[in-house]
Amino acid sequence: MKYCKRCIQPDTRPQIWFDEHQICGACLYEERKAEINWTQRERELTEISNHAKVESKKRGISYDCVIGVSGGKDSTFQALYMKEKLGLNPLLVNCIPDEITELGTYNINNLASLGFDIIHVRPNPIIAKKLAKKSFYEYGNLVKASEYCLWVSAYRIAIQWSIPLIVQGENPALTLGISQGMNTDDDAFGIFSTNTLQGGDIDIWIDDGINEDMLYLYKAPSKSEYNSKNIRSIYLQYYAREWSQVGNAEFAIAHGLRVRENDDTREIGRYTRHSALDNDIVVANQMLKYLKFGFGFATDEACYDIREGRISREEAISLVNEYDGKCGDQYLQYACDYIGVTKEEFWRVADGFVNKKLFEKDDSTGVWVPRFVVGTDFKI
Repeated sequence: MKYCKRCIQPDTRPQIWFDEHQICGACLYEERKAEINWTQRERELTEISNHAKVESKKRGISYDCVIGVSGGKDSTFQALYMKEKLGLNPLLVNCIPDEITELGTYNINNLASLGFDIIHVRPNPIIAKKLAKKSFYEYGNLVKASEYCLWVSAYRIAIQWSIPLIVQGENPALTLGISQGMNTDDDAFGIFSTNTLQGGDIDIWIDDGINEDMLYLYKAPSKSEYNSKNIRSIYLQYYAREWSQVGNAEFAIAHGLRVRENDDTREIGRYTRHSALDNDIVVANQMLKYLKFGFGFATDEACYDIREGRISREEAISLVNEYDGKCGDQYLQYACDYIGVTKEEFWRVADGFVNKKLFEKDDSTGVWVPRFVVGTDFKI
């Protein structure tokens, strides 16, 4: 297990890459940002936007672009950027998570109130729960299946209505450094190549109780189907110099976003309050990620903050030690209730996915404790 020498990203992240100096791809991208001609990129985005306006008129449709939204910080920034700065008429597509939080409902309604049409897509909740349970048992991941629908929904609507442009947020090949098998440019169709989505292939979800007809909202379009509609999909982060995690949050809060003000951040495994607002099952899932790979959401937050100059590497290590992998009992109970298992059964399954090279169980407490020291290379 090796850590990036600039941030604290470990090489246990799927698809991650480091250079010969043990610097991760995300830090190298942050360094390259200073050399990017952002004025030229803004011109390119304006051209893309103007083309979308022309195309939508040719096609006789009202909407210039589709934006997949949750109502959170990034989607609020995207929607307002495309509407107010570039003058597009976006159609927002909200894939409603099963058992959406009150905070999530408030935020998506707040986004609509800023002046947008929104299509709400809700997958069959019975199927959603079956897939969450199947995903947990087979992958140690409670939300893997729901991620399919989250990303696919915007593409399905754009293809169905021949809307010429899809606007997504950030390219993980750049911001996370997972460019193995992904494009490092603005082409957002590459999102289906991530470790979670695995090409958008639904075959892994089909079993005796779930058939292909039940999974239309989970099935990614083929490249030929996508190309046949002459649609372009882009990452806004590639073009917008001001894109940042904290910057987007501050922007969205100024436009009415509500965050997790009343949550104990130690209970949710992160030290910020502005992310993952619409679904509480992600809290337990980040704990599972931590036990599989040796990092959770607090590591992701800290790496962003290091790269954007808000904290030092030493401060990041302290924060990660305090927050990473934590999951309050109420969030664990929620996850168990959602997929219909006891806590004992949850841990029986979860224990099978724990990376035993990185963690060892304390026999006196039954708790998995790290064998590694955050930020220090560890021989597995």
